[in-house]
Amino acid sequence: MGNGETANELLEAQAHVWNHIFSFINSTSLKCAVDLGIPDIIHNHRKPMTVTELVAALPTLNPIKARNIDQLMRILVHSGFFAQQKLSHGVQEDGYVLTSASHLLLKDNPLSVTPFLKAMLDPILTKPWDFLGI
Repeated sequence: MGNGETANELLEAQAHVWNHIFSFINSTSLKCAVDLGIPDIIHNHRKPMTVTELVAALPTLNPIKARNIDQLMRILVHSGFFAQQKLSHGVQEDGYVLTSASHLLLKDNPLSVTPFLKAMLDPILTKPWDFLGI
């Protein structure tokens, strides 16, 4: 530790750097959920949806990738795009529900930000950033 930094300041600085390094995970996870139609699937289910029900509603999903839906949903819950709700009928799994933010991802919502999300995360716009420092 130099320049009079305390251990707490160093820890905060490291956390700040790590948060920026991994921030792409949030946006790419959100894009993945939109591409899979997860917000609309949960909305159309009309009640909390377990990960098992969600995977079953994604028939075109590669079975190997289906194992990652639980992790994807945990990231999106942590980011505030979905919430978990206890199910009352004795099921051990929690159900996923929409939040105010995920309502903005629904295809039929006139205020949907999905087209903007897809445009901003399209490789045509993101790839040039890879060459900024070269």
